[in-house]
Amino acid sequence: MHVERVSAADLDEVRSFLRDADLTLAGLDDPAVRLWIERGVRGEIVGTTGFELSEDGCHALIRSVAVEVSHRVSGAGSKLAAHAMQEARAAGATRAWLFSRRSGPFWQKLGFTAADRDELAAALPQSHQVRLFVQSGQLEREVAWSQPLRSAP
Repeated sequence: MHVERVSAADLDEVRSFLRDADLTLAGLDDPAVRLWIERGVRGEIVGTTGFELSEDGCHALIRSVAVEVSHRVSGAGSKLAAHAMQEARAAGATRAWLFSRRSGPFWQKLGFTAADRDELAAALPQSHQVRLFVQSGQLEREVAWSQPLRSAP
């Protein structure tokens, strides 16, 4: 797996990819949102991953983890999620959070446990997803997940 940091030139393609995956597009152009892509043999995006840090740098909201359908059985999603968590840990985060209503079993396999969505919102109030979900009333319908980010072995 080779991932590369998303550049401004990639944003329209990333938006389209994430829209097709039915994931949140809020804040993708904000430099505080750190995003990576994996490209296929023809140069097309086949996977994305990213995170936002809390203002104190202790919490990371994992977001934009998506894999093109034909690449899903290869473990690409797990590798992309692990990449985001490793990068968040390197940036100083000690806890990872995310929202997912559909992919709980996937996240549980990676060590995430169900979390209180209000606790997530309190830890990351400035994140684009939290702000969007609070403003739209969607927060009440979201499912939160969390795990500590331990040092890599």
